[in-house]
Amino acid sequence: MRRRPSPGKATSAVSEIEAHLGYWLRLVSNHVSHGFRVKMEASGVTVSEWVVLRELYRLGRSSPGALVREIGLSKGAISKLIDRLAGKHLVTRTALEADRRHQEVELTPQGRALVPRLARLADDNDRQFFGHLSPEARSALLQAMRAIAQIHQFKGAAVD
Repeated sequence: MRRRPSPGKATSAVSEIEAHLGYWLRLVSNHVSHGFRVKMEASGVTVSEWVVLRELYRLGRSSPGALVREIGLSKGAISKLIDRLAGKHLVTRTALEADRRHQEVELTPQGRALVPRLARLADDNDRQFFGHLSPEARSALLQAMRAIAQIHQFKGAAVD
């Protein structure tokens, strides 16, 4: 009669969870993301709103469709984010006179002033979690993550 392993005991057929890169990526990602979310929310925006603000800062006046393509969220999600940001007076949404169905979105002066402050928080979050790495180790990690994203054709922005 064959003995079954005790619960909690590793067997040669079952790898340890800590042996998986995905385990460590998820553990680190959860903590990095949580720290970033707390910093953003203390400034009055969500991580998803930050991504939209950052893209509008880069693009300038843009259409919701362009944001969909750049960020990788659905039209409905982008529309809700724009509505929330407009409610916070961080963006304006304007319908074009020629075609009222076509809209353009842009940062308000308040929104444009907020983006650099939020970018510093993003930089601080990166330093908090990765600042102990040597420049070479940080570069290697960044290259590895970019290579994984490219091989698997991950597109869009990392949002919650």
